[in-house]
Amino acid sequence: MKFVDYVTITVRSGNGGAGAVSFRREKYVPRGGPDGGDGGAGGSVILEADDQLNTLLDLRYHRHHRAGHGATGAGANKKGADGDDVVIRVPVGTVASDRETGKVLAELVESGQREVLARGGRGGKGNTYFKSATHQAPRYSQPGTDGEEREVVLELKLLADVGLVGFPNAGKSTLVASLSAAKPRIADYPFTTLEPSLGVVRVGEYESFVIADIPGIIEGAHEGKGLGTRFLRHIERNAVLVFVIPVDADAPAREFETLKRELTLYDAELPGKPYHVVVTKIDLVAPELRDRTINEFRRILGEPDASGISAVARIGLDEIKAKLWSIIRKLAEEETSLD
Repeated sequence: MKFVDYVTITVRSGNGGAGAVSFRREKYVPRGGPDGGDGGAGGSVILEADDQLNTLLDLRYHRHHRAGHGATGAGANKKGADGDDVVIRVPVGTVASDRETGKVLAELVESGQREVLARGGRGGKGNTYFKSATHQAPRYSQPGTDGEEREVVLELKLLADVGLVGFPNAGKSTLVASLSAAKPRIADYPFTTLEPSLGVVRVGEYESFVIADIPGIIEGAHEGKGLGTRFLRHIERNAVLVFVIPVDADAPAREFETLKRELTLYDAELPGKPYHVVVTKIDLVAPELRDRTINEFRRILGEPDASGISAVARIGLDEIKAKLWSIIRKLAEEETSLD
């Protein structure tokens, strides 16, 4: 299934039905009082998170969503039927915003969560409502109010514990494939990963965490260069960032600084996330030189805790898995203590 993480839709809620003007007509009661019922409420357009979905693809081909109108009230104080709601199901992690104003309307982070995008119009009051001691036979009712219509931008931001950040061809996809059961596309040329993917990393028998393979970032990504902001949004929802630097990088320090700068320029809060640095493709270095090489990278990058791995040769995978799990557990403990 094709991954789609950005789509614009039009939503229109239903109008409320008008209240009725009616009077009782019964035998022996020639001048019965008012009995006009209220109009029904218009249907609303509702967004619902579904953890069985992982793409906005269906909405690319179904862009217009209209809820039902409320029915007019009737005599005998019968209320008009409410209009049918429309429920739009989207993946967990979807953010909805008003296209015209940019205002965030909803952010769905849990399966089953529901948010109203366009609320249905209110039904009008029937003439029964307007009866009073001084006005026994009102001959008017209230119209229903109009529904809402707006263009809504839906953005999917992947929810993952760990997000891999690196230049194209840094070895991110291979690392995800080695740590999890995910099958990202892997090849030795830039931008092989054209869409983000998630993998579940098992830790022991009952515990696991989710890792996201984010398409490669290049200098100027925050301005849309390369795959640009199309995928930088997914990093916002990752609890831990892993900067991936290949051992054969021409200028590793510059590469590392460029990645950090692009994240900062995209969202100033991203550098505050917990992170770890991984030097990949260590199998390209002779075994007797690997420790020295990793120490040199730690010095160059200014990251004394950086890890050296090879996903292909399965070097250091258990260690990096344990390291990431330790960071995730620490974050969970800190959140628990704050609660």
